[in-house]
Amino acid sequence: MAALAKAEKTETPPAKLKESAKLGLMALTALVVGSMIGSGVFSLPQNMAKGASPGAAFIGWLITGVGMLALVMVFRNLSMRKPDLDAGPYAYARAGFGEFIGFNAAWGYWLSAWLGNVSYAVLVFGTLGHFFPVFGSGNTWQAIVAASVAVWAIHFLILSGVRQAAIVNAVTTLAKLIPIYVFIVIVLVAFNLKTFTLYFWGTGTPALGDILAQVKSTMLVTLWVFIGIEGATVVSARAVKRTDIGRATVIGFVITLATYLMISLLAFGIMSQPQLAALPDTASMASILGKIVGPWGDGFIRLGLLISVFGAYLSWTLFASEIPFRAAEKGTFPAFFGKRNSKGSAVNSLWITNGLIQLFLIVTLFSNSTYTALFYIASTAILVPYVFSGGYAMKLAITGETYTGKGSMAGDLIAGLIATIYGCWLIYAAGPAYLLMCAILYVAGLPFYVMARSGKEEKMFTPFEAALAVGLVIAAVVAAWLMWNGTINPLG
Repeated sequence: MAALAKAEKTETPPAKLKESAKLGLMALTALVVGSMIGSGVFSLPQNMAKGASPGAAFIGWLITGVGMLALVMVFRNLSMRKPDLDAGPYAYARAGFGEFIGFNAAWGYWLSAWLGNVSYAVLVFGTLGHFFPVFGSGNTWQAIVAASVAVWAIHFLILSGVRQAAIVNAVTTLAKLIPIYVFIVIVLVAFNLKTFTLYFWGTGTPALGDILAQVKSTMLVTLWVFIGIEGATVVSARAVKRTDIGRATVIGFVITLATYLMISLLAFGIMSQPQLAALPDTASMASILGKIVGPWGDGFIRLGLLISVFGAYLSWTLFASEIPFRAAEKGTFPAFFGKRNSKGSAVNSLWITNGLIQLFLIVTLFSNSTYTALFYIASTAILVPYVFSGGYAMKLAITGETYTGKGSMAGDLIAGLIATIYGCWLIYAAGPAYLLMCAILYVAGLPFYVMARSGKEEKMFTPFEAALAVGLVIAAVVAAWLMWNGTINPLG
């Protein structure tokens, strides 16, 4: 750690952004809400009902609510206690646990961000496939070509300036909330208690399994719809006021949790669990509203989905380019990721990110990957930065660093502990297939770490880090073998 401290002292501080390029509370909150309320909310009824009854879904939300609240408090506290650390989860992992852990946190977050955007692209054209059959489920060649055009159009929008992109995101965030809350009001009026309680604990549906299995099935779904809670910390260097980061995170969490609870649970009062589970895995909200009010309701929700995914895609492209850029500034990523254009955009990072999105769009064409498979992988990839953010909050509370008194240390320690336990529970709930797939993706980052660390005074790996790297390689080899012989198929 001494070597790390020495390296940080000798780094050249990045150029300051102009005030006109910075983001206020409303823009930060819109970025948090916009990044979370994206595609997942429109698929939530089917995604939850696929493996869980209403009772188990409620328990799943309870666990997620507690875990995510702890994570919210972790990000809020760290943003205030460590104002010098920008780029959120990556910066916290690096400061707390060293260069290699920090690199993997940045790499995992970056993976999650751009893989999530691939899933968004598939979902958009899967939704359009409802109106234009040529797009199918979003993975036909026509859909891939159209998605590619959209990817590069958004790419050039962001190159024109981060603030302009954030303004567009704020507008789309407001626009997409309208159909969501229209859905909630109509479903609340049409809610049938008898339908809701028909399969409340999944009795009579043996395919669901016991309560624990049902709750586990909801975990990656609930994680997916909350990914982005750390959005304000990722762009913290662009905030007008540091205090706005924590406020935006808390406000965004409250808005989204209330929205998700109402959508997923009220749906069980319109259709039974087996009926919901049988819906398509994309835009199940549209099917539900269509059942209540007719075809206009179905089309209305699908329009909202298109607007929503556009906004979320914009947010996540910002995040995906920001993390490698900040990591390159600290020497954790290769230096070529650290170039900024005259508009303040992370230009090289953005080109590489969208190039990978383009590549994986082509992969989906040949692997026939589904939206669900892609978001499961994206959700699993982000667990490393989440776990180490909680761990860093615990470390600060235990050591007393940044604390002048003992008043809030206990509360911060508990929040960090709960967030860490929640992250570990999610790793368990993800299951081996997605974890092994992520091992392959994490190993792909090792050459970039070696490239970034070459020529530096301190050792490239400590003994512990070397053991971690070897473990990753072994896991990736096992995963590749199991995928080759068909034992696992995370890409669906």
